Amino acid sequence: MTLIEQLLRPDIAALEAYTPVAPIEVLSAQLGLPVEQIMKLDANESPYGPSPRAAAAIDALGGGKPLAESVQFLEPLALAIYPDPTHTFLRERLSNYTGQPAERILCSSGSGELIDLLMRAFIQPGDVILDCPPTFGMYAFDGGLHAARIVNVPRDAAFELDVEAVVAAVHTHRPKLLFLAVPNNPTGNPLPRAAIERLLDLPTMVVVDEAYVEFAGATVADLVGQRPNLAVLRTFSKWAGLAGLRIGYGLFHEALIQHLWKIKQPYNINVAAQAAALASLADVDYLMGRVQEVIAERERVYARLRTLAGVHVYPSQANFLLLRALNSSALQLKNDLYRRGILVRYFNKPGLDDCIRVSMGTPAQNDAFLAALEALVDG
Repeated sequence: MTLIEQLLRPDIAALEAYTPVAPIEVLSAQLGLPVEQIMKLDANESPYGPSPRAAAAIDALGGGKPLAESVQFLEPLALAIYPDPTHTFLRERLSNYTGQPAERILCSSGSGELIDLLMRAFIQPGDVILDCPPTFGMYAFDGGLHAARIVNVPRDAAFELDVEAVVAAVHTHRPKLLFLAVPNNPTGNPLPRAAIERLLDLPTMVVVDEAYVEFAGATVADLVGQRPNLAVLRTFSKWAGLAGLRIGYGLFHEALIQHLWKIKQPYNINVAAQAAALASLADVDYLMGRVQEVIAERERVYARLRTLAGVHVYPSQANFLLLRALNSSALQLKNDLYRRGILVRYFNKPGLDDCIRVSMGTPAQNDAFLAALEALVDG
């Protein structure tokens, strides 16, 4: 046994690594295709990128054109200066956007940082986290990092949450945290507000991950001030096209947020991310117009997929669709699409081993995906 193996935490040594998607420039080199010929539909990113104001804000920080009026107060902040550790202006704008006071808002380097902060705040080794797979893999992954005991309450065949089973599991296992992606990722299905309200009556912290809320339209953010055990997580990655800048935020009751402030890294959001997020909030009409285009494409692609005999497509309220391969291997399907320069996500997980997830692209990208898929499964 090496020295590192002797010193390393045994649970970390045994931890299964999270599998992120590869960047497009790396895939371009692997495939031998120009970047512009690759259709990246594997990570639920925006196919349109940031808003014009956000792009201008980033350009200005690099010495380009002056910042738009909406974010001019950032102009003196050169890249050599540390960013605002309390995200003052961004939380003020987010207050207008969410309807929650700035005192209940904590900004983060992506919503993933908030998942980690919540575990730092609540979890000691051996404490229970309740997970409802198949769902976003970071909940169980971060739980493993914090030596939590993960108790799974599996979803049903249609990926709906078994609320009664969750209630029973809370009473049996007394979890510190219950994570709910709404809409769920990677399946796209919603969770009724009444179900969330019932779960909030339980003696556990309920974390509602609303990463796709702009596409779904339904939220429980208004309950944050009323329910101390509710946390709502949000991101700029999907609707605002800022996945590469890692910027998110959470809504927390005053009883909790005071403790999260104590444990977050002081300068956790860089200047460019803050500038782009502020500019995005000044360009909401443009971005929501893009969101509506993605929703329209989702419904169009869903209708087309329902005509294919070789796949079953699940309805979704997010910016992606989950497909089950009926007559072929989902992994083979993913690889065949990959060779054509079309990237989709394959999950080698229970309940998903015959599924792929496709993010909505531009109409042209979606048409290319549909044509390739039809040739592969119904050809």
